[in-house]
Amino acid sequence: MNKIVWKPTSDYIDNANITRFMKKHNIKNYEELIKKSTDDISWLWDEVIKDLNIEWYQPYTKVYDDSKGIQWTKWFINGKINIIHNILDRHAISAKKNNNAIIWENEQGDNRKLTYEQLYKEVNKFANALKKLGIKKGDRIGIYMPMVPEIVIGFLAAMKIGAISIPIFSGFGGHALTSRLDIAGAKILLTADGSIRRGKTVNIKNEADIASQLVKSLEHVIVYKRLGNEISWNEEKDIWWRDVIANQSDECETEIMDSEDYAMIIFSSGTTGKPKGTVHTHGGALAQIAKEVGYYFDVKENDIFFWLTDIGWMMGPWMIIGVQTFAGAFVIYEGAPNWPEPDRLWQLIESQKITHLGISPTAIRLLMTYGDKWPKKHDLSSLKFLGSTGEPWDADSWNWFFEKIGGKKIPIINISGGTEIVGCFLSPLPITDLKPCTLRGPGLGMDIDVFDEDGNPIRQKMGHLVAKKPAPSMTRGFWNEPDRYIETYWSRWPNIWYHGDWAKIDKDGFWSLHGRSDDTIKIAGRRTGPAEIEAALIEHPAVSEAATIGIPDEIKGEDIVSFVVLKPGYTPSEDLRDDLKDQVVKIMGKTLKPRDIKFVGDLPKTRSAKIVRRIIKATYLGEEVSDISSVENIKAVDEIKNAM
Repeated sequence: MNKIVWKPTSDYIDNANITRFMKKHNIKNYEELIKKSTDDISWLWDEVIKDLNIEWYQPYTKVYDDSKGIQWTKWFINGKINIIHNILDRHAISAKKNNNAIIWENEQGDNRKLTYEQLYKEVNKFANALKKLGIKKGDRIGIYMPMVPEIVIGFLAAMKIGAISIPIFSGFGGHALTSRLDIAGAKILLTADGSIRRGKTVNIKNEADIASQLVKSLEHVIVYKRLGNEISWNEEKDIWWRDVIANQSDECETEIMDSEDYAMIIFSSGTTGKPKGTVHTHGGALAQIAKEVGYYFDVKENDIFFWLTDIGWMMGPWMIIGVQTFAGAFVIYEGAPNWPEPDRLWQLIESQKITHLGISPTAIRLLMTYGDKWPKKHDLSSLKFLGSTGEPWDADSWNWFFEKIGGKKIPIINISGGTEIVGCFLSPLPITDLKPCTLRGPGLGMDIDVFDEDGNPIRQKMGHLVAKKPAPSMTRGFWNEPDRYIETYWSRWPNIWYHGDWAKIDKDGFWSLHGRSDDTIKIAGRRTGPAEIEAALIEHPAVSEAATIGIPDEIKGEDIVSFVVLKPGYTPSEDLRDDLKDQVVKIMGKTLKPRDIKFVGDLPKTRSAKIVRRIIKATYLGEEVSDISSVENIKAVDEIKNAM
């Protein structure tokens, strides 16, 4: 963990977008860059806008205004802009119009491609269709679709005419969909007759029908014919996608928006299970996302970018907006990364010549279980960058990704932030050294710190990740819940954003994360994040995946129970259980020895492969599980019940 394993070569440094930025401002090194960007955030964001050529209908007169308090900071004052002008319109009428914008592929290998000009025309047709249905600036459009090109078309078309896009995870059940559409007061829902995942038909229209019946604000459901399968039909509300765009013009004027006008509502599940509607603006979201994709991942016009994600996770909108800012291409994949064979993801990289691959640590741990032979079958030489987010890494998985997929030659840009900032607090740069599992340091312009329990900065000890200055992409409250927003992020210390992550800065200034503070386990007065115990377990050769929870204990306050998924060839036994407990003791000390190790065949995860500890804990303790809508593999919840 303390050893630098990658240093940037001249190939990464010389032509990097961030190198151009540093030369322009006579900044000599990484440390000076971070300090200057966080000391003077007004300077940083103004220069980013100029350097990345973000275009305005009317220039802003001031970078930001926090006169109503840091919690309600407004950005790019008096500026007029639209995300869609910057990521689509201007490319479609330029020499870049024939660049691929979207590359789609499914499990079976079927594929489609849309150039910027083709995407522009399809977006315009759908935007005109929305206007014909009475959609106006500020109306909300729910998007609940499989990962097909039309999901991007709908997402962009809504923002083009000033409506607010609400991307929603297509694996949600009808009641989870209903709650999100109801909170937002959506007027239209975009969906499809179905999808294919792991070779099986998924009829999402049935779930959309539940929302159609229950959400009073919903006027129309536009259905894309993906499979042509039998579905129920509501003559009053349902409209086929093909019918709604029939005879529509492929020209549509883009709405001129204020920088602070809303572009997206992205829902994030709270620890209580009630979703939070985070709200993002045309000016703020574009500035943040373009900065990150442009400087952290160094995306350029000819790159092909793929993040294993659904549009309902912030990485979907982040990828679309960021890559299209630079007229690059992004891949959307409909299906599972290990179906029909464990090499499906590696096959996709080879066939589409992907240059940037983003993935979660849990997904890598899953793919690792199949062994090295599967990636070895494929030519992965097109890759230039690896990316990750979603949760802390363990050393074994990080090193496998770095060595087996990157060949020890490609940096892992490990980023972390959240839906509430539709971006990153922490990230490496292409010009920085890397240590395994770390995130290097603060993002550009992100004035963050690590605080102890009393709100004092600490180093070389685990503490709370906080932000001391605003950023343009921070949510403008929660949709219709301003008090909940203040309570969630701004109530612990005055004028400090409390993010809810455990963080640590080592003696060399490298940052690492250690899980959510709401997952924190406190044993005999000692706090630990479950990720540390899980990492210790995963170091054992028998363990593929692990999840750890804290359970009540009369003497210690809490005690530890860990759930492990074994690698092929290993079987549960008392000897192995004892061996795994000893493994944790060896790395973490006797105080953190688990009370019990439970062997399970699977762990509950979201489609983006994040383990849902909240559900594991509630299930194990026999408590009511408030919301399991984010879990893709529901049967894994039964595994936890059986383990009891």
